[in-house]
Amino acid sequence: MFENAKSIKYNKNFEGKKNAVNVIFNADTNGFERVLSIPIDDANTDYQEIQKWVADGNTIQEAE
Repeated sequence: MFENAKSIKYNKNFEGKKNAVNVIFNADTNGFERVLSIPIDDANTDYQEIQKWVADGNTIQEAE
């Protein structure tokens, strides 16, 4: 699912706590990038996929 991602980075809320993982995919043939904001929630299936991706040795970039 994340093999075409250009960036996978944590997002912080106004309190400075990580609250989501932002995934930006490479542009499609029309030049449009797809952006997902996945809540950090163990019940969220997209977040479960992110956790599998991390378990495979990948790293989520820290929020700025």
